Amino acid sequence: MLNPIPALVRILSLVRKEMLTILKDPKTRTLLFAPALFQTLLFGYGATFDLNHAPYALLDLSGSRASADLVARLDGSGLFERVATLENTTQIADQIDSGNALLVLTFGSDFAKRLATGNRSPLQVILDGRNSATAALAAAAVASVVAEYNAADGNAMPLTIVRRAWFNPNFESRWNILPALIATLSMMQTLLLSALSVAREREQGTFDQLLVTPLTPFQILIGKALPPILIGLAQSTIILLVLIFWFRIPMSGSVGLMFTGILAFTTASVGIGLSISALSLTMQQAMLYTFMIIMPLILLSGLLTPVRNMPEALQFLTLANPLRFAIDLVRRVYLEGAGFGDVGFDLVPMLVLASITLPLASWLFRHRLG
Repeated sequence: MLNPIPALVRILSLVRKEMLTILKDPKTRTLLFAPALFQTLLFGYGATFDLNHAPYALLDLSGSRASADLVARLDGSGLFERVATLENTTQIADQIDSGNALLVLTFGSDFAKRLATGNRSPLQVILDGRNSATAALAAAAVASVVAEYNAADGNAMPLTIVRRAWFNPNFESRWNILPALIATLSMMQTLLLSALSVAREREQGTFDQLLVTPLTPFQILIGKALPPILIGLAQSTIILLVLIFWFRIPMSGSVGLMFTGILAFTTASVGIGLSISALSLTMQQAMLYTFMIIMPLILLSGLLTPVRNMPEALQFLTLANPLRFAIDLVRRVYLEGAGFGDVGFDLVPMLVLASITLPLASWLFRHRLG
């Protein structure tokens, strides 16, 4: 039986060599961590969102003509789309938690009676505050439709809205943006580091020296993958600390669960970067390939535009994007306090993508070395 200890020692030696190569230059150390800190602050103070599609669920306990008229106005606005009709209040949480609906409208059983008797009749609007900017805009749009309804019907005691914003009660946009950066900013650095790893060896003339070591191609792959993964986790930790202690965004979920997802995501990203590195002959090629795919990965991640607002063809493409699942997982764990069962549909795809990208990088390593 082969002793795994020598192989492990060789891999750790390569990891140490890679870490020294990355961190020995003070300028490189600065470039690894300062941009993540700066960009977190920049996004926290400067980024905003717009709303052009608002899926909602309806719970009409009134079943009256008055409630039907108001719902018809919402459906005819071109902004709201009814995605579910509920039967009882216990179904509300599933619509918001799953992200199926941005808001849930609830008409009380006495809705029409109160209007008919000249009393104020509340309309409950429950909003998904994880996306604070779009939730606030959706609430304003509902208020506008209600105002038109009141004006058209001449209600002496107008219909009033009672709002409940889940997961982000103050509609602060940074609560939506900043948790997503835990994955996004670390991906940019880890993808570039892993993409440059082998290309740098080729350009500096040390690749042939690496080939004559006792390391197998698979061991080289592991040795090249671990340093970017560790640096990516360190960057995610820095961003998390900024969110908690600088921006004072409370974390509701498990740090361990979130970092389990980040680890799966970083591994998948490093697999993509190593595949690029194996295909690139120079560092310039590796950088060009990396920058070429970073922007599509970000645009198709849900960071700037909700995935459900994208055309169906683009929504299908997002299934191959690990950043899409990482952002959703981080937001749900951080803001919602979701458990493992709630984010399994995010974690499993990232593990699947990691199981594809790393073997692909390994195959490319063997092919290029051959």
